[in-house]
Amino acid sequence: MTVALAALPLLLVIGLLASGRVSALTAGAAGLVASVGVAAVSGTRGVEAFASFALAQTGIGAWLSWQVIATLLGGVFLHRSMQARAAPATTSAAPPDDATRHRRLYFVCFMLGPFAECVTGFGVGYIIALAAIVRLGIGGVPALLLGLYSQSLVPWGALAIGTSLGSVIGGIDPSRLGTLCALLQIPIHVGYLLLFWRFRADAGQPVPSTRKLDDALWTAAIVASVWAAHRLIDVEIAGAAPLGLLCALRWWRDERPDAATAWSTARRAAPYIALTLALVLTRTVPPLQDALRQAWAWRPIAGQPAFAPFYAPGFWLFVVGLGTLLVARAPVRPTIGAAVLGAWRPSAVTLMFVTMAAFYVAGGMAGAIADALHAAVGPVAALATPLFAAVGGFLTGSGAGSNAMLMPMQVALASRVGLPADWIAAVQNGVTANLTMLSPIRVSMGVAILALAGGDSAIYRRAWPLALPPVVTGLLAIAAALATR
Repeated sequence: MTVALAALPLLLVIGLLASGRVSALTAGAAGLVASVGVAAVSGTRGVEAFASFALAQTGIGAWLSWQVIATLLGGVFLHRSMQARAAPATTSAAPPDDATRHRRLYFVCFMLGPFAECVTGFGVGYIIALAAIVRLGIGGVPALLLGLYSQSLVPWGALAIGTSLGSVIGGIDPSRLGTLCALLQIPIHVGYLLLFWRFRADAGQPVPSTRKLDDALWTAAIVASVWAAHRLIDVEIAGAAPLGLLCALRWWRDERPDAATAWSTARRAAPYIALTLALVLTRTVPPLQDALRQAWAWRPIAGQPAFAPFYAPGFWLFVVGLGTLLVARAPVRPTIGAAVLGAWRPSAVTLMFVTMAAFYVAGGMAGAIADALHAAVGPVAALATPLFAAVGGFLTGSGAGSNAMLMPMQVALASRVGLPADWIAAVQNGVTANLTMLSPIRVSMGVAILALAGGDSAIYRRAWPLALPPVVTGLLAIAAALATR
């Protein structure tokens, strides 16, 4: 298989999305067809053998997609439930001034959203962040763009399931991998903060120097506390625990609520509080966790993750959404219909891209590129590590999924060029997790939640710079490792 042929599906998808003329669904379908075509023409299988191979990869892609789609459906349903329970306002509240709005927006983007994602994963933090951003009077593409910041600590998302999986596959101690990822996250977060200020200025709300200083200090506290947490607690909660404490301190500092305000805020946030508590309890109480993981767990494909319906985040999203409707005495059936209507497109996008990723790896395309790079440039081929990681996170929308596909190749490449396996694994895990924020899966979810027609093309035109901090950090990390080996 030639490098050009192996790279064709990726280049096709990237080109289509970059053009801004096609949707993520169309680009995903084109990439899937191209991946199947390359796998067909480049292998030595007969017709029957390829048919069996294609059926197996399609099944794997569909099964892995369902793990994400179940959460996506639940998330859209919860959002629609929150909308249905909201009573029409009789009086319009005064909009916050610029300083207050900026403080609250920073809190949502850098603290509340990432905390929710660390606890829940699967884009739930994005759902919570979008709702909060809309309440601040920001909508459309700007809301989607800022909501992506909820994904900025995804190496610790879903209680660090992607990082834990990457450590197992790479043979790295999980705390060591988490600590290295936390170090990489420091320059990445600096880049995110600079872009945050730039996005605010582009929206006509330049950030004054005093607010920038405050933002910088809180950002330093976030990345430092996440790094330090690995010395005290397991990687699973090394993101959620310090962020939860910082969220409480920041909210109290900014709002200084009296009892009535605190109670009102708690009532509005009750569904999200209930969701967070349910997910924390089901993931930190061993007897409950074990029972839910085993109840009706289904594993139709050997070697692939099981689906435990009562442990899946989507189940709890649906339960909390249903409870919200019942308490508010809002209609259930129309809300379910609206959620299904809003979720079908991002569900289809998820199916296309995850199935494409299954064909891309199993068909040998990723391996062919790595082998060709090493043969052509020797140790410098390690610079492809963050690029592979970025593509994996972009395509799958999942740190766990990308690590499952690419970590073996990345660790093998580290051995071949003489670099530390833990450092290569950290670059793979950190870059791929951060790039999930730009995946068509995540972007389409936001478009569905806000019901923004044609939004995925518009958001990519604005959001693409968010790929730069993790990719550039990964490249510099590998370059430094090569220079000191």
